[in-house]
Amino acid sequence: MALKFFDKLSQNFIELLSDKDDYNVIIVVENKDKSFTAHSNVLRYRSSYFCKELENIQPNENNVKTIIKSSVSAQIFDSIVSQFVNALPFCSDPQYQKEKKMALKFFDKLSQNFIELLSDKDDYNVIIVVENKDKSFTAHSNVLRYRSSYFCKELENIQPNENNVKTIIKSSVSAQIFDVILKYIYGGIVNLENVETRFIFDLMLAANEFELKELTNKLETHLIETQASWLKTYFSLIYRTIFNENNFENLENYCNDIVAKHPNIIFDSSDFTSLPESALVSLLKRDDLQMEEVKIWDYIIKWGISQNPTLPTNLEEWSKENFLTLKTTLQQCLPLIRYFHLSNAEIFDKITPYKKILDKQLWKDIIQHLAALDRPVKSIILPARSALVTELPPRKEEPFSTIISEEHAAEISSWIDRKTTIYSTTNIPYKFELILSGTRDGFAPQTFWNICHGHAKTVVVAKVKGTDEILGGYNPLVWNNSLLTNQWMETKDSFIFSLKMAIFKIPFLAE
Repeated sequence: MALKFFDKLSQNFIELLSDKDDYNVIIVVENKDKSFTAHSNVLRYRSSYFCKELENIQPNENNVKTIIKSSVSAQIFDSIVSQFVNALPFCSDPQYQKEKKMALKFFDKLSQNFIELLSDKDDYNVIIVVENKDKSFTAHSNVLRYRSSYFCKELENIQPNENNVKTIIKSSVSAQIFDVILKYIYGGIVNLENVETRFIFDLMLAANEFELKELTNKLETHLIETQASWLKTYFSLIYRTIFNENNFENLENYCNDIVAKHPNIIFDSSDFTSLPESALVSLLKRDDLQMEEVKIWDYIIKWGISQNPTLPTNLEEWSKENFLTLKTTLQQCLPLIRYFHLSNAEIFDKITPYKKILDKQLWKDIIQHLAALDRPVKSIILPARSALVTELPPRKEEPFSTIISEEHAAEISSWIDRKTTIYSTTNIPYKFELILSGTRDGFAPQTFWNICHGHAKTVVVAKVKGTDEILGGYNPLVWNNSLLTNQWMETKDSFIFSLKMAIFKIPFLAE
C-alpha cells in the first residue's frame, strides 16, 4: 500500500519557487522585459532542455546562471515554470478550470522527477548522518527547507564546510526509516507494502520528530483504523510513547477511551509511577473514568510521592516544605479530583492527612460541604464521574463455534478473568470470533501459524474423536510465526483445560 501526499508536495514546491532570496538561475523572457528566478536542481530534473542548457552556461560571481528566452511571453513562462513544481499549470480558460482534474496526471511525473533528484549523488549540499553515524544520505537544502520546518530551522544553525555542504547528524534514526522519510519529502509517496506495524509506528514517531505533520497524522489515522489489534497488544508501549511526545491527539483519545473503561491497565501496572504527567492529567479530566474517586486520590498521591524520592516515608515526619513539594508536583492533578463526591469517611481517612497540599479555600469548602450540603461554596464543584452502562451487543444467531457453546464461552471467560463464579451467557465480557477452523482451513501446523500470526488473547479448542471431551487452552500472548526455533515467550496468565474432566490451570511457556 502506498500513501500519496501530492497536494502538500506541490504546495511546498510552489513556496520554494516563490523564494526570491534562495535561487541560482535567472530566466529572462518577453524581449528581456521580464525575469524569473529558479533552482538549477529542479530545472534539470524537470526538463531535459534546461538540463542541457544549464551545462553550457557559466555562472556569474554569485554562482547564478542566466538563461535568455526573449521569444517566450511572461504569462506563458509563468505557467510553464509553475508546472515544474506544481504539476498543475495555471490556465484562465473556464473549460480548463472545469476539467482541472485532468491535470492530476502530472503529479506522478513530478514525484518521479524529484525522486530522481534525490538519487543524484553529485549535486547536493546537505549530508544527513543516521543510525549511530553508520549511514548517510545526501539531499538539497532548498527542498528540505520547504518540505520540513525542522530542517528549515536546523539548516540555519549549521555552518557549511569548505565545499559549501552542511552536515546534520540524527544518530537515533534508523537508515530504513530515514530512507522512507526522504522519499516522502522529495516524492510525496510512502510505501507501506510488506512492512511490520512496529515499523509504521516508528515511522510515525520519526515523521513527528521531523515536523512532517501531514505524514504524522496520516500514519496515526492508519494505525487506529487498520491496526487496532496491534495497538491493544502493545498498549503500554504505545500509551507511554505518545504521551511523552504530546503530538498524537487522535491516538491519545483512542488510548484514553480504553483506559477510561479499563483503568487498571495503567493504574495497576508495575510502572504506573513512571507515567508521564500529561497522560495522568488527561485521564483525570475524563468524566467517564471507571474508578472510585477515593482510589484515584490514592493513585495520584502515590504518583506524586514517587516523583520526589527524598520525601520521608513516614507522613508524620513531613515538614511544611515536604507538603509544599508534593503540592507543586501535583498542581495539575489536584484540581481534577471530585472532592465533593467523596464520603465523610473517605475525606477523613484519605484527604485529611494531606490537607496541607490543598488550597485553604478548597479545604474550607470541603469541610463546609460535609456539614451543610445545601450551602454554596466558592470552589468549583466538578461533576461526579459517570458509571458506564455496558450494552452488550446482540448475540449472533449463528454459533461462533461448532465445538463449544455460549455456556462454555462464559466459563472460559470467567477463568480468563480469574473469577470464582462463572459469567452468565448474557454477561460475557468478551466477544468470541472464529479465526481458524480445522474443518474449513485444514489441520496443517503451518496453516495454524499463518492464520493465527499477529493475534493475541486466543482460545484453542479441540474435540476428542469418539468422545464428548473438549480440550483447549488460552494464550494471552501474540502468536508470532517469525520467532526462531526454540525461542520462547513466558506468561503466567495462560492455562489449559478440559470441559469434561476437572479443570486445572498451569503456567506454561508458549513457543
